[in-house]
Amino acid sequence: MAALSIQERKRLRQIGHALNPVVMIGGQGLTESVIEETHRALNDHELIKIKIAGEDREARSAAITAVIEATEAQLVQSIGKVALLYKKAKQQNPKLSNLVRHAHLSN
Repeated sequence: MAALSIQERKRLRQIGHALNPVVMIGGQGLTESVIEETHRALNDHELIKIKIAGEDREARSAAITAVIEATEAQLVQSIGKVALLYKKAKQQNPKLSNLVRHAHLSN
């Protein structure tokens, strides 16, 4: 997967600003069900926020990296306990895709 350009990353961050986290990684860490839910959310919405619980910075970073590798998504931005992930859907659903629903924010 090609790296996102600066302009694409900026546009995705603008859209992502209005989003709430849809996947939470809790005390049990990264489980198979969390990966499946993240995969489903990326297929539906293309751009999602995930929230990672815990105070250990390295553990949060490792969890983000593991999610990215498992879902083949791209990290757009990571601030504190929240990460913004992007993965282009094979078939975009205009009713669910955050890129379509929030396109007015990137103009």
